[in-house]
Amino acid sequence: MDWSEKGWRSAFRIELRAQAIGLASRGWPVLPGTFPTDSGWAGRSGFETDGPVPVHNDWQERLGTNPDQVASWWSGRPYSLLVATGSVVEAVEVDAGLGRSAATALRAVGMPVPIVATPAGRWYFLARGEPRLCAELAAHPEVHLHGPGSWIPLPPTPFHQGVVHWRVQPQVCGWQLPEFDLVQDALYAGLHERPDVAALVATR
Repeated sequence: MDWSEKGWRSAFRIELRAQAIGLASRGWPVLPGTFPTDSGWAGRSGFETDGPVPVHNDWQERLGTNPDQVASWWSGRPYSLLVATGSVVEAVEVDAGLGRSAATALRAVGMPVPIVATPAGRWYFLARGEPRLCAELAAHPEVHLHGPGSWIPLPPTPFHQGVVHWRVQPQVCGWQLPEFDLVQDALYAGLHERPDVAALVATR
């Protein structure tokens, strides 16, 4: 991708801003994050090696900002679009292989769950409720829980390899996030490639 100011930045900033305003209007705690450049991730003092991360050090104190303030954050720079987890949104991060298996399970029983995928091969399953993983999932090296004090990237956040995108958009489930247990059951079933996966998920 072209990381110059006249390349992706001007085009993405408008879309990032529009998406941030839309999510904030629905009560999602969105945050501006660092964005990719040829030198790393910019947006804070100096450059970060890894990203995206929140631009503001006091980002947790800024949660619940109204859409007008959110709009001002994206008025000048193409910040990444992040959502804080732990209140409105919970998320489980997995590798693409497990993500596909779990998504297949959910699709088989007609229970859509918003899913975000990054160009780095990470999938995020969004949910609501108390985020508690069973012991096997919690110990799995490719499964990471994002709860209080964490965040995840949302589309159309750019990475060096490409752009974050929705595998399943929130509109598909009417913007109603599923219970966390439903996501956990689907991931557990996908991990074991159970033939009765549909029955397992359907019990929720």
